Amino acid sequence: MTFGKYNNYTTIIHRLDSRIKLIALISFFVILFLPYGTGYMNLVFYGIALILLFILSIISKASFISLFRSLKGIWVMVLFLLIISLLFANSNSGDIAFSIYELDIYYSTIINVSFVLLRLIAILTASNIFSSTTKPMDMTYALEWFFYPLKLIKIPIHKFAMAISLALRFVPTITMECQRVIKAQASRGVDYNQGRLKEKFKALTSMIIPLFISSFMKSGELADAMEARGYDPDSKRTRYKVYHFGLKDVIAILILVIILAFFITACCFKFDLFSYLGVDLPKLS
Repeated sequence: MTFGKYNNYTTIIHRLDSRIKLIALISFFVILFLPYGTGYMNLVFYGIALILLFILSIISKASFISLFRSLKGIWVMVLFLLIISLLFANSNSGDIAFSIYELDIYYSTIINVSFVLLRLIAILTASNIFSSTTKPMDMTYALEWFFYPLKLIKIPIHKFAMAISLALRFVPTITMECQRVIKAQASRGVDYNQGRLKEKFKALTSMIIPLFISSFMKSGELADAMEARGYDPDSKRTRYKVYHFGLKDVIAILILVIILAFFITACCFKFDLFSYLGVDLPKLS
């Protein structure tokens, strides 16, 4: 599975209106950045949001494991940044978790690093569910519908929506093209894993240049294909398919409202479950 690629299934999430899925995606982003009180309660609610996304991944057949396999190159950088944040954080209050030589690592630092990691995983999962269950044209329509208020002040929202949807559509295309170039260069004797740092940079150059050339060629072919089909961004467009909200969309909206109300209520009241149960946890401040 390639991140961002549409998977042609007939699940209930695939059949939902693309506007509902876009609103749900934004709602989950809001949920992931709401404060829920103490650091431990934040972890609890971020974990609940991640479990919900995991259930949606199973329903939509967007493989959770394949997502992280396709992004395994990013996790090296993420792990490096997390280690740097863990070792050089400014937080110096609360209980000490452990010490590395003379450097004290506090529980508050570990909690803050966990926030970053959970949010990153949840954002990638939510984005993958949206992109793998929504066709590019449906995505364009959803973005255009969402940006409709900007049309009242003469902003060409259709051009923006088309540009964003094409950019998202090209993510899996460029990823597959990159894999194809790597295999082609490897068959010619280029080794990306071994050798000195200078040799690795040369090997990356042999991959990046063909990738850029191929990307420009594909963008030119796409532009020619759109012009051949009479696409004019300045003309008034009609639609072959008219989108309407159905019963399943109304039910999905109600479920989304209930989930959003639950998290917003938890954010407003900031209920401390661990204090209520009398659980003794390390102090964060």
